Amino acid sequence: MIILACDHAGYTLKEEIKEFFNKENITTIDVGTYSTESVDYPDYVKAGNAKVLENSNNIGIYFCGTGIGMSIAANKNPKIRAALCTTVGFACLARKHNDANVLVLPGRYLNKTKAIRIIKEFLTTNFEGGRHLRRIRKLKEI
Repeated sequence: MIILACDHAGYTLKEEIKEFFNKENITTIDVGTYSTESVDYPDYVKAGNAKVLENSNNIGIYFCGTGIGMSIAANKNPKIRAALCTTVGFACLARKHNDANVLVLPGRYLNKTKAIRIIKEFLTTNFEGGRHLRRIRKLKEI
């Protein structure tokens, strides 16, 4: 399942991406926010992380203005590996090398077309394991 979360600055891009998923008949869970009215992003990260962790197959896609706040907040949970990605290459490596389970996108710096390309890469790339698995295990020890 794909879990969507955003703050007010990521709302517009989240809605565009939600529309894309609906057209592709891909089910999502949207934990908010639901407008451009100012909110505190940690509240939506907390809700998103809870849903992502309900099932190991769940993937989160979070949106805020720069993506930085959501990334910091999401990564406070030791079971979340959130990656702020602004390119397809970053999305590929976030999955291949870091087994990221949350993609964070900057709503103020990406358009819908580029965001969709990044999302497609993130969702279709698998974790390589191997030496990267050793590193993921070490992350859990921190």
